[in-house]
Amino acid sequence: MLNPGDSGLLAALDRLTAGEASAIAPGGGASIAAHVDHLCYGLELLNRWNAGDPDPFADADYRASWNRITVSDPEWTALRQRLADQTHRWTGALASARELDEVALNGVVASAAHLAYHLGAIRQINRATRGPAAND
Repeated sequence: MLNPGDSGLLAALDRLTAGEASAIAPGGGASIAAHVDHLCYGLELLNRWNAGDPDPFADADYRASWNRITVSDPEWTALRQRLADQTHRWTGALASARELDEVALNGVVASAAHLAYHLGAIRQINRATRGPAAND
């Protein structure tokens, strides 16, 4: 779903320091660290569902997933690793065929849109995370 030559979200995040990831977005929005923590939380719920948890979303607290605003160097390393682990687990799950009802199918499709939204938001917060320019 990325443009040719785009290394993707995980590689983009690797270009940032903990300080850059902790910076509040222009206009007072969430930090990149908060976006990443939120993505981890959502992917963890999806991976729990894929592993057989019948309703991991029943007690989901999405607001709590926005509480991590700043990170230290070790926390930033761990947060990026957590995102990589959860992303790889979810893409592995998507590679396996399975029966899905309408609600589950909508959730799977929504997961791609949700990730794309946050990738775009992160790239608006810090230009270093952006992919190749149109003329590259």
